[in-house]
Amino acid sequence: MFNRYFDQYEIGEIWTSRGRTITETDLVLFSAFSGDWYPLHTNKEYAANTPFQQRIAHGMLVLSVATGLIQFEPDIIAAFYGMERVRFTNPTFIGDTIQVELRVIDLLERNSRGGIVTVIQEVKKQTSEIVTVAEMKLLVNRKIIEA
Repeated sequence: MFNRYFDQYEIGEIWTSRGRTITETDLVLFSAFSGDWYPLHTNKEYAANTPFQQRIAHGMLVLSVATGLIQFEPDIIAAFYGMERVRFTNPTFIGDTIQVELRVIDLLERNSRGGIVTVIQEVKKQTSEIVTVAEMKLLVNRKIIEA
């Protein structure tokens, strides 16, 4: 989605990513990288005795994978501006395939160089359940027209 200049976005437009399956390796590598070895993510016996009855992916892992599914064009995106109202609404299990849906909800002009594009980001799994929802903001450049 973020392969166009600021003035080329419209409120209400929607973009959907390709899918990606969450694997056990993802959980192990994320735990090693982040230091988050909470047993709900890493201990099969512990997780079996929770309401989920199995291990679930870390919420931040799901957000990280979702970020990798979004198209960002380096010369167009000036910066990641922030994320608000992040919620983890359903579990993501090993073997679930997730995809990202972005809906533009606001366009805020900053200056002559660009503005902030705000989207609602929904991460959904193959069952169409939303597993993560957030408001994401990116600073997007305008196309510079040289005379």
